[in-house]
Amino acid sequence: MAPRFDVLLAFVKVTETGSFSEAARRLGLSKSMVSRQVSALEADLGVRLLHRTTRSLSPTEAGRAYLERCQRILADLDEANLLVSRLQATPRGRLRVSAPLSFGIGHLATALPGFLERYPEIELDMGMTDRYVDLVEEGWDVAVRVGKLADSSLIARRLAPIRTVLSASPSYLERKGVPLKPQDLEHHDCLTHGAVAPSEWRFIASDRRPLHVEVRGRFSADNGDVLRVMALAGLGIVRLPTFFVGEDIRAGRLVPVLEPFVPLDASLNAVYPHGRHLSPKVRAFVDYLAEVFGPEPYWDRGIAAGDGPAVTPEEVA
Repeated sequence: MAPRFDVLLAFVKVTETGSFSEAARRLGLSKSMVSRQVSALEADLGVRLLHRTTRSLSPTEAGRAYLERCQRILADLDEANLLVSRLQATPRGRLRVSAPLSFGIGHLATALPGFLERYPEIELDMGMTDRYVDLVEEGWDVAVRVGKLADSSLIARRLAPIRTVLSASPSYLERKGVPLKPQDLEHHDCLTHGAVAPSEWRFIASDRRPLHVEVRGRFSADNGDVLRVMALAGLGIVRLPTFFVGEDIRAGRLVPVLEPFVPLDASLNAVYPHGRHLSPKVRAFVDYLAEVFGPEPYWDRGIAAGDGPAVTPEEVA
């Protein structure tokens, strides 16, 4: 007779956690009950699945092979249950979202009331930080991120393009002149991101090769909003995504420079832990942001696009 699913689940939890006590805690059972279930499974199969010592617990060769198949069976069962429930599913429950500080305050926060109105059964817990959070370890359901994505253990969905521009105030350009090629920045005050001085900004040369220019200035900061304020005050040329400076460019408070040389098209992304299925609340949130921000984000409207090729710049948000 095939083992019951609760027995398979007990074996999987014990093997994954390496502990009868921890498996019992996660299953809401007593340690003795879990131990009896695993022992009964071994007796039914006629094979030892676990090596047991006073200090450690590990699967045998047969146990490892059996674990892989049990995990597949339980995952298929979970997916089948979800597919059935999704027929009538309404996104609901607590949704934990992490976002970068400046983009979160400047743009994401204004989109959230519409999301909560559309999905009244979702409770939203928003965390805004420029720290790179670990979604799995810290219990976040989804994160909104700008720029490069390095963690292959996460699934990413592109929400909108992100353009980076160099810009300066009209007063600064009147005083210092307009740079015509990237190398001209060596004679300009550049407002740099982070505490590193000098900084290296990347461009595309006239022959389409990558070009790296070392820039200097009297001011640096680790926040794009602060750099924007300094640029508006006429203190130098700043390199920021248009979601920071788009409105200033439309109003003429900042003027784009070197547009044909600036790499274009970073991405605004929603990322979430890898899994075989996506919960209705996360899917609803990601779909909503893609609807609000992409494919032509509102902060780019009315700003002429440069001629640079699509190259992802470094993350600045």
